[in-house]
Amino acid sequence: MQFRLKTSKSTADRLKLLQDSTGLTPNILSRIAIMLSLREPKKISALSKDVGGIEFNRNTLTGTYDYVFKALITHHEEREITDEEYFPNLFNAHLERGSKLLENEYQYAGNYQKFITNLVEKSGISKL
Repeated sequence: MQFRLKTSKSTADRLKLLQDSTGLTPNILSRIAIMLSLREPKKISALSKDVGGIEFNRNTLTGTYDYVFKALITHHEEREITDEEYFPNLFNAHLERGSKLLENEYQYAGNYQKFITNLVEKSGISKL
């Protein structure tokens, strides 16, 4: 069972840029990125071979919600997945795709306040 994940350099750069712009830490930004990726109906593509970015501990990214993340990724895959497939492979692939989506969201919003407002509205939380 793997407990470490290493991002691509481009994902690390995106997370650093977003951290500088928002003040949110890379692990929080990563969780948001995963959720954005899971909203995409298209299956995840193959993982990049580039591992020149940030190294994360599994517990730092998923914490007590590890089973929730695995269940969400399993549901998205529409099949059973092994723990080895889930982390770091599929988790990292969703992080790669989601970091691009997150960067696009921030660029579209233009500032932190609008960025958070847009994310909340997309989540459906504001309708509760």
